Amino acid sequence: MKPIFALLIILCFVNPSFSEGHDNHAPKKGEFTKHFNQSLFKITDKGKFSVEMLLDQSEYKIGKDVVGIIIHDEFDRDVEGATITVSLDSINSDKPIIVTEKKEGLYTISNLDLKKEGTWKLKIKVKKKTVEDTASFIFPDAIKNRMPAGKY
Repeated sequence: MKPIFALLIILCFVNPSFSEGHDNHAPKKGEFTKHFNQSLFKITDKGKFSVEMLLDQSEYKIGKDVVGIIIHDEFDRDVEGATITVSLDSINSDKPIIVTEKKEGLYTISNLDLKKEGTWKLKIKVKKKTVEDTASFIFPDAIKNRMPAGKY
């Protein structure tokens, strides 16, 4: 028993964060990172996820009528393997909206024309295991009121 106790004391002096039970560089719960200045950003209604929408075709190399979304969980970690559901209010489209997972929390949404006239809502529902939450973007206001990159 004494050698284990001695090892724990040594670890506490060598790595002070060991005694605190967490890494000092770990993200705080409920703090999200917006990576790009020109992207759209929302924290979901219940604060379980953040959704960062990449719009610029030339900068992000995404494509016509395709946007990228980056999903992070409440600990600011990439969300992989989530079910993403996209719905549009006030827009009739003859093309089905397709969500494809890429990697490291990046998903693409195809057949999405963000240049539609008038005011309309894009809802993105994220479900990972038993956690489900929704973010809504009102267009064209979402494009006009972008937040700078940073922590939110």
